[in-house]
Amino acid sequence: MSREVNIGKVKIGGGNPIALIAGPCVIESEKSCLYHAEAIKEIAKKAGIGFVFKSSYDKANRSSIKSFRGPGLAKGLKILKRVKTEIGVPVLSDVHSPDEAKKAASVLDAVQIPAFLSRQTDLLTAAAKTRKTVLVKKGQFLAPWDMKNIIAKIEHAGNKKIILTERGTSFGYNMLVSDFRAICIMKKFGYPVCFDASHSVQVPGGLGTRSGGEAKFITPLSLAAVSCGADAIFVEAHENPKRAKSDGPNMLALKGLLSFLKKIKRLESAL
Repeated sequence: MSREVNIGKVKIGGGNPIALIAGPCVIESEKSCLYHAEAIKEIAKKAGIGFVFKSSYDKANRSSIKSFRGPGLAKGLKILKRVKTEIGVPVLSDVHSPDEAKKAASVLDAVQIPAFLSRQTDLLTAAAKTRKTVLVKKGQFLAPWDMKNIIAKIEHAGNKKIILTERGTSFGYNMLVSDFRAICIMKKFGYPVCFDASHSVQVPGGLGTRSGGEAKFITPLSLAAVSCGADAIFVEAHENPKRAKSDGPNMLALKGLLSFLKKIKRLESAL
């Protein structure tokens, strides 16, 4: 069994019920962010599942220079602070540099290391030194056993509040595949493991200047992850994915989120 790691008041791992990390891919506006946080909070409450809100203030690795990146660090953190205090849920976002990690930790309950940056020693060390929970996306170019070295970097900086996240592995061009052995392997390292369903169904760069995705596979892959012992499910959700400014093709519509969570909880209960 993995150790228990908290994001705000949400307990992840350690035999606790499965948790949900969800939100729009990027902060599209203050109004949108607050709306989605409140809506997902109520859906998660109905499903009886702990909820952490995630949305990015800066999408730093978009396919095209013309892609929408978000409001930026300063404005984005102000919005996430409102979500945290007014909606009353813990907040998570991704950081891209050591200096950014320090600033973001003043608001965030957990800092997320993006998959493409998962081996960056200085970033991992800075994130660890914030003393916040560090959620690391396994790079799509890494084997699950490679995450042991990443854990060692964070632990070396004095932090053992770590969550590992599986998000698919590169398979040729513009394709990801989920190897569910990864969840079993990473759980043996003693830390909670989250399954990122949205990015596991992404088709990176598949639409030329932006990524595509196959949202229809979010549910079956998530159920497979739960059966393999995932401690949390990460899914991007939006009122209207077709109008989302980032990653719409691999997001769940809010109207389908409750049904999705009920399936997750039923399988968890059966197991």
